[in-house]
Amino acid sequence: MHRSTASLTTALVGVAAALTLAAPTAVATAPAGSARAAGPGQVCFWTEAGQHGQAWCYAPPGYAEAENGTQRHAYSFDSRVDGTVYAISYGPGNSCLYREIRKDDYDENWEAWATKFDGVSDNKMGCEAG
Repeated sequence: MHRSTASLTTALVGVAAALTLAAPTAVATAPAGSARAAGPGQVCFWTEAGQHGQAWCYAPPGYAEAENGTQRHAYSFDSRVDGTVYAISYGPGNSCLYREIRKDDYDENWEAWATKFDGVSDNKMGCEAG
């Protein structure tokens, strides 16, 4: 390898490492308004049935704790994530449950999980299906 090529390679590796360290583990947004449609690459949760009330949206990768009033109070959701994400619910001790959410999944009245929802992740986080 020529000296200038080696220097360039070393510099590029350093830039890539810096970008990797600076990358967020999850992108979560808490919109100011009460209604918001899920955008491409996002799954959004609402505090009321029919995608009403306060909204909170997540985009992978990583795990994000639910915000904007949706934690343990998510009565509807809509996913535009290109793939699968997992709603996570924490129980006593170290127990947890997941619920798979696929691309284009939605629920206008998510009563089964509305009061269980704690956050969302791009993996099952070692939880059991629930």
